Amino acid sequence: MVFEDPLAWRILGADRETVLAEAAPRSRLRFFVVVRHRFAEDVVAAAVSRGVRQVVVLGAGLDTFAYRRPHEGLRVFEVDFPATGAWKRERLADAGTSIPASVTYVGVDFEHEELMARLSDSGFDASAPAEFMWLGVVPYLTRAAVRATLRSIASVPGAEVVLDYAAEGDEESPGSAELAARVAAMGEPLTPRWAPGEMPELLASLGFDDVEDLGRPEIRSRFLGIEPGPPGGGGHVLRARRTR
Repeated sequence: MVFEDPLAWRILGADRETVLAEAAPRSRLRFFVVVRHRFAEDVVAAAVSRGVRQVVVLGAGLDTFAYRRPHEGLRVFEVDFPATGAWKRERLADAGTSIPASVTYVGVDFEHEELMARLSDSGFDASAPAEFMWLGVVPYLTRAAVRATLRSIASVPGAEVVLDYAAEGDEESPGSAELAARVAAMGEPLTPRWAPGEMPELLASLGFDDVEDLGRPEIRSRFLGIEPGPPGGGGHVLRARRTR
């Protein structure tokens, strides 16, 4: 088992077989989504064991971490568009899932608002270490918005971020064009992929000195137990931390 989310079906409120049938053509993307959450939550667990007591879920959407992975004394800040947070609370209520007192919803537009200011207004302690989960968001943002968000995260002492991004150099998977067209039609087009080394270089320039960047070979061998295969682009999962 790579990753298990027992709340997913309840929150979606959709027929299981229908969802699986619609997702089948994009099975490669499904595997990547599973892996990125497993990687992120492993990193969060390690951070909690080091004494971190703040987790920020950026672009939280329907993420269920805060409702199924309780850690004593941990505060979780779920950051997304205000309307998305309101919709999520409705879905949780319909699923019979209560919102813990340790969860705070924070409305932010990554393209136009300063992240740390909004977090601080919501009770986040910018002087204490924190873990940031940023999954499924970077591929939709401009370089300027990504840099601004990472700069905000880097301002927190001992901050660590887990994110995913799309790298150049991979052949188009069967579902790539379909996904790009679908999200563009929804008003959220994908932005250009990142050149090799571009993301780690950006992180280093912002002060992140401990970076672990997993591409296709590392993902296949570590999480799926299969041959690494050739290197290339495609989806990457990455962990970056400021230790100084």
